[in-house]
Amino acid sequence: MADYIPLFKPGQAITRPVATTAVVGGRLVEVNGVGTVGPAGAASTAVLGVAAFDAAVGENVTVHAGGVQRLTASAAITAGGLVSAAAAGKCAAIGAGVFGTLVGMALTTAANDGDVIEVSMFR
Repeated sequence: MADYIPLFKPGQAITRPVATTAVVGGRLVEVNGVGTVGPAGAASTAVLGVAAFDAAVGENVTVHAGGVQRLTASAAITAGGLVSAAAAGKCAAIGAGVFGTLVGMALTTAANDGDVIEVSMFR
């Protein structure tokens, strides 16, 4: 997803520079330096929101927080399940050995890694 627009609350966004690893639009980003962001890692406790578009190291990226976002799943996720960050800015279901800071609740279901689902974001 090169470009990204949230489903709801499109006015809630901030801009931050990308620090050490390029980010992909539509994926979770975390704070990884003083005022900088990068792709969220598995079980990240520093998730800021969702990158609005692809951005290279040193570029600024718009980050959407809250609302309903479309996220890429790292594995199967059931609608109504709670999700946290997974590797490479994807999201994962919390439970069955997967832990992390709660970022939202799945509104739709993912069957496989790479499926895009709707998530009501808590942060």
